Amino acid sequence: MASPHSLSSAPGHSDSHSTSFEKNVCVTASQTSLKTMYLLQMGVGSLANVLLFFYHISPILFGHKRRPTDTILTHIAVANLLVLLSSGIPHTMAAFTSRKPLSPLGCKCVYYLQKVAHSTSLCSTCVLTTYQSFILTPGREGRSLLRGRAPSLTGSFCCTCWIFSVLMYIYVPMKITASPNRHNYTDMQGDWFCISSSPSAEIVILWSTSDAMFIGLMIWSSGSMVLLLHRHHQRVQYIHTSTGPHRRPPETRAAHTTLMLVVTFVTFYVATSILAFYITAFFDFRQWLIQTSDVLLSCFPTISPFLLLLRDPRTARICSLSCQQV
Repeated sequence: MASPHSLSSAPGHSDSHSTSFEKNVCVTASQTSLKTMYLLQMGVGSLANVLLFFYHISPILFGHKRRPTDTILTHIAVANLLVLLSSGIPHTMAAFTSRKPLSPLGCKCVYYLQKVAHSTSLCSTCVLTTYQSFILTPGREGRSLLRGRAPSLTGSFCCTCWIFSVLMYIYVPMKITASPNRHNYTDMQGDWFCISSSPSAEIVILWSTSDAMFIGLMIWSSGSMVLLLHRHHQRVQYIHTSTGPHRRPPETRAAHTTLMLVVTFVTFYVATSILAFYITAFFDFRQWLIQTSDVLLSCFPTISPFLLLLRDPRTARICSLSCQQV
């Protein structure tokens, strides 16, 4: 016969076991959803950026007339692709293995590549925004000269972005190592892939200042374009009413696309920065927070190529011709 103590403690033990089981189920479901998101972002986003790259490099390869922004967009596509691969491959490997996928050298390379590619994407987007703002500004001297030399100038600026990012984050590999417990993988561990010692205050200020400079320049250029487009809309209102529909010039459509690109970048950048600040300030290194930060970081490289491709009028013409041939 069971004792009164054992009878009275059995329901509590059962409730505790049930609560623990439900918690594990919730954790497993959240981990599965995050891993699925990584797979989708890396697969769909990588394919879209490859298409964007070949779409804008094809005029160079086949000797066709190219637009000044083609060079910038090829650099953005490469940077976005590297961000997705550097963040997505380790998580994809972890989804199909029972051990931590990265060695110490792998941690250094992957994290450094991610930082360099993300910084280059920010810098190249800033170059694109500044160029569009410069082109739209009426009466600006040297604009005709820029139109003729734009491909070489924009290419030089984008190459400078890569060099700047490589030098800016050269400090990163020194502070990154693999998690010491690589053969005992569990989803509950916070140091899932790599561990990092905190950079010095000077390095943090340097990184933050460079990002703030690019973000500020993007916002200033975008604000200038918004004002110019608003004034242009007011000027052509009379044309709309007196002569019928007025077709927007290609520069205006390109400016709208760039504004959408900037809003998307700034939104996800701010969200990622807030989460990163919370993780660092409160020493909350739970794995789901780190994974969520990586997902947010990969959102812009996944969304931006679709935005650029679908907003390009040449895409509509290509689709129309393809449908006619079918």
